[in-house]
Amino acid sequence: MNKGCRSQTSEERCVLCRSSEDDPAMFGEKITLKEHNLTLHYFCLLTSSGVYQRGKENEGVFGFLVDDIKQEVHRAARLTCCYCRKKGACVGCNKRSCRKSVHFSCGRKNNFIFQFRGLFPSYCQDHSPTQSLCVSSNLSLPNSCSICLEAIEPVLSYSILKCPCCHASWFHRDCVQRQAHSAGLFFFRCTLCNNQDNFREEMLRMGIFIPERDASWELEANAFSELLEVYQHCDAPICQCNNGRTHSAKLGYFELIRCCLCGSRGTHRKCSELKLDIKDWACSECTGATDGKASLVTSPKVSSRRSWSKRHLSTIHSPISSKRPMTSVTNSSPEVILQTLVTQLGPHSAQVEVSGCQALQAGLNLVRSPDFEPTCSLSVRFSKEQEDMFPKSLQDNEEVAKQYFLKLLVQQIQSSVVFEGPEGCKNLSLDSLALREDLYFDIGCLLALCLVHGALIGFFSPGLFQCLFNFPANCPLSIDHMTPDMQLTHNVRMIAEAETLSDLRDAMISSWQFLELAGCNRLVNRLEEKEEVVEDLVSFTLITRMQLPLQRFREGLQTLGVFKQVQLFPSFYSAVFCEAETPLTAQTLSKFFTIRLSEQQEKLNKETPIVSFWRHFLVECEVGRASISLQDLLLFSTGAEKLPVLGPICPRPSISFFHSASSADDDREEESKEVCLFPRSDPSSYSLLLPVCTSYVAFKSSMEQAVSHHLHLLPAVGERGADQQKRNISNLL
Repeated sequence: MNKGCRSQTSEERCVLCRSSEDDPAMFGEKITLKEHNLTLHYFCLLTSSGVYQRGKENEGVFGFLVDDIKQEVHRAARLTCCYCRKKGACVGCNKRSCRKSVHFSCGRKNNFIFQFRGLFPSYCQDHSPTQSLCVSSNLSLPNSCSICLEAIEPVLSYSILKCPCCHASWFHRDCVQRQAHSAGLFFFRCTLCNNQDNFREEMLRMGIFIPERDASWELEANAFSELLEVYQHCDAPICQCNNGRTHSAKLGYFELIRCCLCGSRGTHRKCSELKLDIKDWACSECTGATDGKASLVTSPKVSSRRSWSKRHLSTIHSPISSKRPMTSVTNSSPEVILQTLVTQLGPHSAQVEVSGCQALQAGLNLVRSPDFEPTCSLSVRFSKEQEDMFPKSLQDNEEVAKQYFLKLLVQQIQSSVVFEGPEGCKNLSLDSLALREDLYFDIGCLLALCLVHGALIGFFSPGLFQCLFNFPANCPLSIDHMTPDMQLTHNVRMIAEAETLSDLRDAMISSWQFLELAGCNRLVNRLEEKEEVVEDLVSFTLITRMQLPLQRFREGLQTLGVFKQVQLFPSFYSAVFCEAETPLTAQTLSKFFTIRLSEQQEKLNKETPIVSFWRHFLVECEVGRASISLQDLLLFSTGAEKLPVLGPICPRPSISFFHSASSADDDREEESKEVCLFPRSDPSSYSLLLPVCTSYVAFKSSMEQAVSHHLHLLPAVGERGADQQKRNISNLL
């Protein structure tokens, strides 16, 4: 590089990015060639698309020749930055189909990633590389940046990065960039796990510049000279040494003893009345911190009981950015994913009193109770008139009552004021009374409890799931995500469907109040500008005006760690929240149960054919060759008409067998008796007992009779309303 070309003032603007910033860590060294009237940032040179280092390191500016720099400035003068709309955009997205060009300074502000390796490619926010959140589900995420130690939300984004090795170290992008600038290539590593190679490679991929030099502290002259100094000063209130406080004898009462804990305080033996054989001494500050003991103080034990008040549940302090990259984790099975939630439930139970069919009010009373503990299991009790609607054989079954309550609760939540939209595809609505009563938080808490206790949700719209968890990643919201048949949606659609500039202006005039509220009431001069207007209106409708409801709803979903679990496995939970039910097939129902065979060889030989009978019977139920359906069989076995989300987990559904007590001497007599063997079920424990029959015909007949009899347990009643209500209960179960 030419001598004397380093800038001495920060007011001179870079000829490439037009910025006067002088921050070496963020923009690279700012260089001025006075003889050529050129001022440049080093990073602007590295990332410019049309200039290369054709010279040696001591030629031009770090190998960039002056003529090449001037040609690049001339080329960039014809390109417009897609953000500030000014000329001089010298950096382009490396994706061939993408035509975005920016200044380096504008790119940093708008989530561009600049890779400082190879040919120094750059990527816009739509095509930039992302990190994967492959974190163990039982690993708690940090709440502070590992460099600056300030509070951090452990959600991957452009400004938040994580270590690829230890998964426990998270950083602000600016913090890790400044660390790299200070540490250099040879000392740059993870601050927690100390990994260097993988960490350095990942940070280069995510756009961190690592200078190829020694650490900045190693370049300073006598940088560590103070470490060679030993503390030599008596800090006793009254020093009795005639030679002064800094005098230290080799032995005796005037030998200077340093604090054995901090080393930054000292005393003569005589000044603190220490015996000659005492070598370990602690200063008053360390003694106070250790309760008089020369060892570090241990933190007091915290009570294992956590407060689950809504004031303590909130750990998210800012809404999730709609551009937050998130990659789903696919190396865990659904059972392992759901087991993490279920195992949090403790042995204690919480009583839920349901008056009539008011399940939502009962749920709100539960979570608003001052002694509410979400880890408790639920014990549900309905009012007398509602309980009479259950079949007599099921009135004392707590599991059936709980499942009915959860199903009713989810239905009433879906119909509450905090949601809007068609059935099964709901968005959050904006309701001032719900905000005043903090209903969004309570509903989020209730849905988290429903999920953990095995209820199906399945009514979220894809737009609501994306606003909450940003899945799929980097997928912009569109009009299709807005609630249909709403006035706001109608206004946006009118603007989006305008075919001429005149139609576009007319549509905007007719919706001027909405545009004014959204901050989009501006004059448009080209038809192409309608895409920007529509994008701004969609973002305002679904995110900006809904920030507080979304925030409180997320905080409610944090109950029992549900929100973080969904962040770890968004692909799996997308089906749980957005799909009403899992299709019931013979294969899914067969996998739903665990078959437990007897250990005795004689019984095992008889039970093995029954397994084949069972699977063949499921296929016949599916294709309609049996008098009952798969839903009837599931209702008989578990008390539920649909597969519960957490059913395969706790308790684990099982199939066992029971044998006839009659003798097997007379086959004809055996066949006549085995017809009397019918399957038995216990919905509370998800257990099913299959009869051991000698033929498939007898097995099928036994199954059909038992299930059909169970489905017609409801007694005939005179009033159609009561009969219909019983049928509704049966459907909900």
